[in-house]
Amino acid sequence: MERITVTLGKRSYPITIAAGLFNNPAIFWPLTRGDNAMIVTNYSIAPLYLHALHEHLTQAGITTDQVILPDGEQYKSLTVLNRVFTALLKKSHGRNTTLIALGGGVIGDLTGFAAASYQRGVRFIQVPTTLLSQVDSSVGGKTAVNHQLGKNMIGAFYQPSSVIIDLDCLKTLPRRELASGLAEVIKYGIILDATFFAWLESNLDALLALEPQALAYCIRRCCEIKANIVAADEREQGLRTLLNLGHTYGHAIETHLGYGIWLHGEAVAAGMMMAVQTARRLGQFNDAYAEQIRQLLRRADLPVSGPVEMAPEDYMPHMMRDKKVMSYKLRLVLPLALGKAEVRDDIANDIVKASIKDCQP
Repeated sequence: MERITVTLGKRSYPITIAAGLFNNPAIFWPLTRGDNAMIVTNYSIAPLYLHALHEHLTQAGITTDQVILPDGEQYKSLTVLNRVFTALLKKSHGRNTTLIALGGGVIGDLTGFAAASYQRGVRFIQVPTTLLSQVDSSVGGKTAVNHQLGKNMIGAFYQPSSVIIDLDCLKTLPRRELASGLAEVIKYGIILDATFFAWLESNLDALLALEPQALAYCIRRCCEIKANIVAADEREQGLRTLLNLGHTYGHAIETHLGYGIWLHGEAVAAGMMMAVQTARRLGQFNDAYAEQIRQLLRRADLPVSGPVEMAPEDYMPHMMRDKKVMSYKLRLVLPLALGKAEVRDDIANDIVKASIKDCQP
């Protein structure tokens, strides 16, 4: 069992990583005997893990209710969020309840926002079941739902009480979802850790084969990086912005095509290549590094170009609504070298569009 702490003073919390954690109710801190909880999950995850989690918590003396939501990015909405509030109210849950997010990034983001909002704030626990949510979205307290005009535009910074990562969940993860998670893994190497990027080049096949030791190291390293960044910049005023490499372009793809058509990691992978092309056009990133990134993404079964349905002009309205935009200036995370990146707000739109065109199929 691995344990990492996100250090935020009185709001610090543990990330616990191991296999078979659902069989150990003691790790569901801060829940104790006599507490009550609401498990929020979806129709894909519920048949796999809901019964076991409910049984183990019940045996530990914790009263649990559950709400099961539809599965998919298109359901990360205010309408579906309201179903969580309705379930909480119908079961008379008060301020002493705890929400448990059992699922991937959609469930984690939506449940966290519900916890931030219900009766002005209740505890919640992240139990991520996808690689993407285990290495990224479950850590750091970004909670949100989507709007038809922009991804994650309605939400709050609200930290969980704990994050519980059970490696066994990845055994049931579809291959496409595994690849989607690897996009966020590769991102960490590009922006902050060249040694980790090199490790990924050597161990990608082991990750795709779900080898336990490789997965455990990969997830731990990603969580370490994310925990350190969140501790230093919880509300994304500086360093944490680097974690958005590829996301400004990628969110445009998700929003324009319709949520759920491309998976988040797929859109981010294409977006990272667009960021690489932008950096190359500015003369701050060399061809050899760009080719290393392209080859690693391809090996992970991820796209390195945008959707054929989108022209460069289609990206710009969405990108200008990005949360990083300040004073109507587009701000982009661009790589400088493997393991190093920066935020730029002085990139001309014609360079951005030309870089997107470079990544057209």
